[in-house]
Amino acid sequence: MSERHTALRSMHDLGLAAWFGGSLMGAFGVNGAAAQMNDSTQRLPMASAGWARWTPVNAAAIGAHLAGAVGELVTESPRVAAQAGVARASTLKTALTVGALAVTGYSRLLGMKLEKAGGPAVEGVTEPNSHTPSNVASCQRQMRMLQWAIPAMTGALIVMTAYMGEQQKPGEVFRGMLGRVGGMRKAPKGMGALMAMNATRQKRMAKSGRC
Repeated sequence: MSERHTALRSMHDLGLAAWFGGSLMGAFGVNGAAAQMNDSTQRLPMASAGWARWTPVNAAAIGAHLAGAVGELVTESPRVAAQAGVARASTLKTALTVGALAVTGYSRLLGMKLEKAGGPAVEGVTEPNSHTPSNVASCQRQMRMLQWAIPAMTGALIVMTAYMGEQQKPGEVFRGMLGRVGGMRKAPKGMGALMAMNATRQKRMAKSGRC
């Protein structure tokens, strides 16, 4: 419990910070700035160029985060098994990570489609106008939701990381281990009570049958 894993924690935290911060800045900064251009046919190419330059950095950040997350899970596996509540939190965090990865990957696919669209007239990066081709407009409408889903999900991951950090405090570890031991002791008692109830019910049914 007392071992340090500074490299793993740094990879986890720095990667997640870049993933969250980059997606939030892109939605506000890149897309917002491109929408201010006077030439409506240059708005989409300008934003696409910005996102394309960020993609390799974002991929490296996500990779670092995943490597750190897996490493931490391996090193903390004894505590996951011994401390009540840690396994549940780890499962939720894993689900959020998978969801954020899926949304990020799909957003990039939509971004590549918009890059190939050239320079159609648009109202904004994620807002079509009356002159926007229908296929481009469809991608934009999807991107309008996804650009906020990514920072929302990665932000939730940051909150989960903070919560799981609180679980590592000595007092929380002690209470969690007591809770796990208490749960294991209650399980046999509960099973015994259930068996006793079933036996009583069977006896009553047998007596009523004899009558």
